[in-house]
Amino acid sequence: MYEDHYGLSGRPFALTPDPRFWFDTATHRKAMAYLGYGLAQGEGFIVITGDVGAGKTTLVGHLMDTVDATRLQVIKIVSTQIEAEDLLRMVAGGLDVNADGLTKAQLLVAIERGLHATARAGRRTLLIVDEAQALPVSSLEELRMLSNFQTGGHALLQIFLLGQPEFRERLHGSDRLEQLRQRVIAMHHLDPMEREEVEPYMRHRLGVVGWSGRPHFTADAFTALYAGSDGVPRRLNQLAGRVLLYGAIEQLDTIDGRAVATVVADIAGDMPGVRPITVPAFVAEPAPIVVPEPEPEVVAEPEPIVAAIVPEPEQQPETLPEPQPEPEAEAPRPLPIAHIPPPAEPRPIRLTRPEPVDMAAPPS
Repeated sequence: MYEDHYGLSGRPFALTPDPRFWFDTATHRKAMAYLGYGLAQGEGFIVITGDVGAGKTTLVGHLMDTVDATRLQVIKIVSTQIEAEDLLRMVAGGLDVNADGLTKAQLLVAIERGLHATARAGRRTLLIVDEAQALPVSSLEELRMLSNFQTGGHALLQIFLLGQPEFRERLHGSDRLEQLRQRVIAMHHLDPMEREEVEPYMRHRLGVVGWSGRPHFTADAFTALYAGSDGVPRRLNQLAGRVLLYGAIEQLDTIDGRAVATVVADIAGDMPGVRPITVPAFVAEPAPIVVPEPEPEVVAEPEPIVAAIVPEPEQQPETLPEPQPEPEAEAPRPLPIAHIPPPAEPRPIRLTRPEPVDMAAPPS
């Protein structure tokens, strides 16, 4: 459904291993180096462990794509509590040996003959046993016995054991497996992907099916995908497929951390290993992006001599007094009586005779 909506030519996160989608993580590169070393040695056991969905089967499939099939006969067995004799019959079948009605002793003889026939044809034989943690000790011992078959000083059979982490613990902790342990020439544990590997991993798988950038995944979407899957490839594929389905249903052209968190909340109880995301950044409203301004360079001030100085109040700028009008001249203050000078001599007043006034009554 989502393939059509987003214009993809196929499902980029299908759970079936497909060599087209191989992605070289750091831990897978190390594992490939150990497997390549083992093939070059041509003998002994190579042990690869990892959690469920870590990519063990995908790893071996990629290895098979890199070797010359005309020079290597590969027998693959997925064990589910296989007893020793049944395991031998499966090995015989991989060598095209008819094991019907044969006893265990006859089976061993038939397997050795089959290994010699393969060697004479110029091919080596590689046995790959997946889910090795489920094998009983008796079956593991039979595998050790098969590794003893030789021709001209060279081993006729090399064995890769793939298992979950408990197989590694069992191998180191059981005295009954001491002889098998001594035959192990290389061992590696597949770790989950690192946070920074999730984005290129997804872009690679999307690119294989013609992804053109739609939907767009934001940076916090990749962070949320990692948080929900712990970087385990199978869990990441499950989660990414459901996220694309959710995006198609909701008609999303951009998938962000909130969309991933919504899907995780829906499927956490249905898919083993996928756990709810509790990081607040994926459940809260997205905060606006603020670009911080560069901080000004701070010049260190000399340390004060006195340990503690009460800060002075902020100085106000000095203001000049406004010009005041000149004061009016004050009237001379009265002197004390003792200091009042005697009055000056009066000047004689000259009287003039007034002009006679006509007192006649006004006319009536």
